[in-house]
Amino acid sequence: MKVKYFAWVRERIGTPEEEIVLPDHVVTGRELIAYLTTMGENYAHAFEQGERIRIAADQQHITHDETVRTAREVALFPPMTGG
Repeated sequence: MKVKYFAWVRERIGTPEEEIVLPDHVVTGRELIAYLTTMGENYAHAFEQGERIRIAADQQHITHDETVRTAREVALFPPMTGG
């Protein structure tokens, strides 16, 4: 699956996107974020407040408890503020 990172998530990880093969135990958005935190210090730092991260699977916003397993693309980004 292609995982895309935006804003300070991208800055902390150091790449805008990458291809990832998910382990069998990763099904939901929450589990994806937990898995990504194990990929190195920069990932752990980017997702230290994982519940604040917004998730889109195949360009549709989803909750952390929804599946990402069948998605071709997942985007992860911090909450947006406006004004």
